[in-house]
Parts: sequence; structure tokens; C-alpha cells
Amino acid sequence: MEREQVVEKILSEARKEAELISEQSQQQQQHLQQELEQELAEYNEQSSELAQKAGKDQKEHLLSSARMDIAKRMLGEKRNILNEVFKRAREEFKNLPDNEYVDIITKLMLKDVETGDEEVIVDPNENRINHKFIKEINRQLGTGFKGNLKLSERKENIEAGYILQRGKIKNNASLDVLISEARNELEIELANLLFSN
Repeated sequence: MEREQVVEKILSEARKEAELISEQSQQQQQHLQQELEQELAEYNEQSSELAQKAGKDQKEHLLSSARMDIAKRMLGEKRNILNEVFKRAREEFKNLPDNEYVDIITKLMLKDVETGDEEVIVDPNENRINHKFIKEINRQLGTGFKGNLKLSERKENIEAGYILQRGKIKNNASLDVLISEARNELEIELANLLFSN
């Protein structure tokens, strides 16, 4: 399984989560839109009074300020919803059944190994990428590789995935990196799905 396929797995989870919360977000947006329309009506009423007192320029300034405030709040709401989608996708990936997680990580690591003698750094709580797992990876690397990967005693807080390190060279396939790749690829698609109406 190539890195793109792992990213696609995360994307798939994110799409599922997006569909689940799309309806909820639409309701939140409608509620927010109603609040914002009410505020805009109040601004219009206030600006109408001000316009009579201070003239047309003051009214335009007030309306412009109100529109900008509404746009900022809508953007903030959209960001919050997208953050929630990727938070849920992250949890789904971390909590995959062991066999599915090991299968994904095996295919990804076999693709990422460059020399065969890298150290494999994992999260302190990682128990699925263990010595038995590394032994199996070394077996599968076969000819052309040294087949001498070793599980590093050093741990990093990466939640899931791994980091391959050889000297100063690192190949990072941690959950943060995989989610970041997925987010970059999917953010526009999800925004369109969630906020097309």
C-alpha cells in the first residue's frame, strides 16, 4: 500500500465523518445565518437612524463593518466544522482494528524503507508495531535489502504510524503527517460538501 493509499484511507474516513456531520452543520449554519440576518437587520435599523443623523457615509461604513463581522464568524464556523471532521478521522485511524492497522502500516513501511537498516521510532503507547512486527517486515524485505530494521528504544509522541530514521535522515509516516497530507488534499472537497448550500 503506497502512502497515497494510506492518505486515501484517511480521506475516506474524513469523507464519512463529513457526511455524518453535514446535516448537523447545515442546521448550525441555518441557525447562525438567522442570528446573523437578525444582527444585520439590527445594524440596518441602527444605520438607518445614523444615516439620518450622520449621513450616507456613516451608514455605508456601519454596513460594511457588519458584513465583515458576519463573514469572519461564518469562516470561523466553517473552520471549526472542518477541524471536527479531521479530529474524528484521526480517532478512526488510531482505533482501526489491529489487523487492518498492521496491514496498512506493513504496506506503507515496505514502500518507505530505503536501506533496510533504519531504526523504527513509534509512539510510547504503540503496541502493534513491536519486535515481532519488525521481524516480519525484515523477512518481507528479502533480497536487495539488508533486512535489518530495528525497533528504536527512543519513542516520540506521534500517536500512530512511525518514523524511519537512519542517521540524520528521517522518513516521517506519523499520524500527524498522514492527516496533514489528507487534509491538504481534501480540505477544498470537504468545504464544498459541507458548505455548498
